[in-house]
Amino acid sequence: MIKEFKSEMMKIYKMSDLGLLSYYLGLEVRQTKEGISIGQAAYAAKLVEKAGLTGCNACAAPMESRLKLSKISEAPLADATEYRSAVGGLRYLVNTRPDIAFAVGFVGRFLEQPHEDHLAVVKHIIRYVSGTLEYGLFYKVGEQGSTGVQLTGFSDSDYAGDIDDRKSTSGMLFCLGDSPVTWHSNKQKVVALSTCEAEYIAASGAACQGVWLARLLRSLLGLEVGVPVLKIDNKSAIDLCKNPVHHDRSKHIETKFHYIRDCVEKGKVVVDQISTKDQLADVLTKSLGRVLFQEQRDRIGVVKLEAQRKN
Repeated sequence: MIKEFKSEMMKIYKMSDLGLLSYYLGLEVRQTKEGISIGQAAYAAKLVEKAGLTGCNACAAPMESRLKLSKISEAPLADATEYRSAVGGLRYLVNTRPDIAFAVGFVGRFLEQPHEDHLAVVKHIIRYVSGTLEYGLFYKVGEQGSTGVQLTGFSDSDYAGDIDDRKSTSGMLFCLGDSPVTWHSNKQKVVALSTCEAEYIAASGAACQGVWLARLLRSLLGLEVGVPVLKIDNKSAIDLCKNPVHHDRSKHIETKFHYIRDCVEKGKVVVDQISTKDQLADVLTKSLGRVLFQEQRDRIGVVKLEAQRKN
């Protein structure tokens, strides 16, 4: 079908077949019998060079553990153009690097009036990138096996992590097999009154993504996709998803966040509990220590692509 489509297009337009995709807008794609790797090594190297950090001492993690910064700072003002350019470049790098998603989202909160302490964190992220240029995502061929397509999602949240407005940060990661296909780390729009509420709001957003992904996969593959499984490490939030009776604890929560209840009742999403140490979305909600961060980076599927190619 693909060959027939190409042939018909060539009759109408002047075009050539370049073969398998290898490069597209900074994304480097390598397709082999073992699987597909996606990275942005050349683009990342240009970011490091533009920041004047070529040959710098690389950092082991994109942010210091438990780092907190405020929009109100006593440090001198930084060059806003330089700051925004660096953050914008890092945001595009997140397309293949979920390990820096939280850190990049964090520094993006200070775009309006960046200070030198904010810029120092941006340079810290770039120094981390300089030491992990060859890292990216690898998707193994036939990873799903004979059991069909199964989406597994991870939803997590910190609680009141932003010291300026006390809003929480949601983290979401969906995987096919062991490989991440979509992720995000973003500050919630409302102030949560408890850890349970923050986790519930994050889970509702993840449920929307899970339902949409399942529908997209059915359309692309023409196969039945298993019900997405959403892993949450907060038991109270899981109870709130499954039991609409908790009126006193949830009556103040905006209606749109109760979407996950409807999904659970109709069987569109299965909610499952997971231990905090196995919560892969944890790296998308807070800055972690070096050892824990590197462990989580490996577990969410960000690998050194050179090693994959040799294997």
